Amino acid sequence: MNIDILQQPDSAIAKITLSAGEELIAEAGSMIAMSGYINASTTLRKGKGGGIMGGLKRMLTGESLFLSVFRSPNSGGEVFLAPKMLGDLLHYRVSEPGIIVQATSYLASESDVNIDLGWQGFKSMFSGESIFWLDISGQGSVLLSSFGAIYEIPVNGEYIVDTGHIVAFEKSLSFEVTKSGSSWVGSLLGIGGEGLVCRFKGKGRIFCQTHNPNAFGQLVGSQLPPK
Repeated sequence: MNIDILQQPDSAIAKITLSAGEELIAEAGSMIAMSGYINASTTLRKGKGGGIMGGLKRMLTGESLFLSVFRSPNSGGEVFLAPKMLGDLLHYRVSEPGIIVQATSYLASESDVNIDLGWQGFKSMFSGESIFWLDISGQGSVLLSSFGAIYEIPVNGEYIVDTGHIVAFEKSLSFEVTKSGSSWVGSLLGIGGEGLVCRFKGKGRIFCQTHNPNAFGQLVGSQLPPK
């Protein structure tokens, strides 16, 4: 499988070229074009994080119940994928121990990559951010999307990131969701700071997005006329 990312960083699109018999799993509705001989089907995802329960858990994260499967009978089959939001794409090679991904940032992966649901903790419910993250493990390529450009932060020690700007982070890092300031009330309401943040410790990489989708939605929503 060969992955080329085009039109970065504001309107990224992925061109995936498959070998004969290779399989690509992708978020439903992300395909924009493909070779005419590629077989496309729909699945609830087999294996870890799959089946009916896996699909229902994905619905809780705001994703589709189903995933699309693309198989190429011949070498050289092409599939073009794009995320729903304007932004960037990241091609990440998964290996042990794996990577944690913001639920809405998953776009596609190879069939040997496992996807399961993670939980941020009750504190995140009050932040207005995504409650769920995906626990991605196994071996192979995964495509992640962002709102705005993606940038990498190497961590060796301790680092703090606003929860709305996190795309993914390596599982070699430990983390906790905590307040950005001295007051829990002020942090939860976003008074004088960024609200809730993730405090990372250890050695690994964090992948962040330049824009916060929730903050953008609130800004745009406030400008719309009332119904």
